[in-house]
Amino acid sequence: MPRKILVIRHGALGDTCQAFGAFASIRHAFPHAHITLLTASPYHGLASCCPWFDAIATDDRPPVTDLRHWLRIRHLLREMDMVFDLQNSGRTARYFHLARPGTAWSGQNGKASLPHRNPQARQMHTLMRQVDQLRAAGITPLPRTVPDFLKGLGPQLPSPYVILVPGAAPHRPAKRWPASHFAILAQAISAWGHQPVIIGSAADRPLADIICSRTPQALDLTGRTDLPSLAGLLHRAALCIGNDTGPLHMAAMMDCPTLTLFSTDSDPRRCAPLSITPGRSQILDGPDLSTLSPDRVIRLVRDWGLLAGPA
Repeated sequence: MPRKILVIRHGALGDTCQAFGAFASIRHAFPHAHITLLTASPYHGLASCCPWFDAIATDDRPPVTDLRHWLRIRHLLREMDMVFDLQNSGRTARYFHLARPGTAWSGQNGKASLPHRNPQARQMHTLMRQVDQLRAAGITPLPRTVPDFLKGLGPQLPSPYVILVPGAAPHRPAKRWPASHFAILAQAISAWGHQPVIIGSAADRPLADIICSRTPQALDLTGRTDLPSLAGLLHRAALCIGNDTGPLHMAAMMDCPTLTLFSTDSDPRRCAPLSITPGRSQILDGPDLSTLSPDRVIRLVRDWGLLAGPA
């Protein structure tokens, strides 16, 4: 049995949240091992809340010319008996060559000792791909469960409330539904007796300003919650509606009902948020989110029956 295990999952937020089931399964399979997570620094706080790791190491992926970084990574890898590469990137494939000979390595790297060689892996949903990788390494995946250690965190807002996520990666503007459309949706949510709550990073505050200017009842929490607090806030929400971005995956992880808006910029078959309870995740997709009308989103929310619809 391995004494020291490294799990590699740099991010982003959605990928990290989707890996929680894999993290729990690895810990269950190796209850006495010392397990280190290698992640990016924005996710250190969230990872530190998790009960599955004995240590958290950070890797912000500096340039290949940063010799000090590569020496540090090599030192970390050579301490390990086993590595689970859940990132499966070209960069982490290079890490394989820095490990000690004989280190058990699980990943899509063709030279890995526990290879994940499913030729359909890149077409599979992220959650299914991780299950496939664990099974290839001889681990029985555990059923996904809500992380209890995050449930009570974050601001305790009066219920009921609906969380809106108007932001997305800045370099992928096609993934954003217009803020003006979110404002119309927020008005409907308020009319149904639920408070709209807007989340995101501080960079999303201009989007929140547009929504709040048209729906004064909305609460702007952009840039005001860390990741563990955000998880608790999402767990207590009646619904989370937003673009294909990390907080929607966190909402699904916390078993909050989710409605995710997709353009052709991403493929819901591979990356749609999937809540733990079946039937709590829905998507709306179209070639261009700017043409997705607020009426269509409002109609879906009303017909879903989670909120009290208009008379």
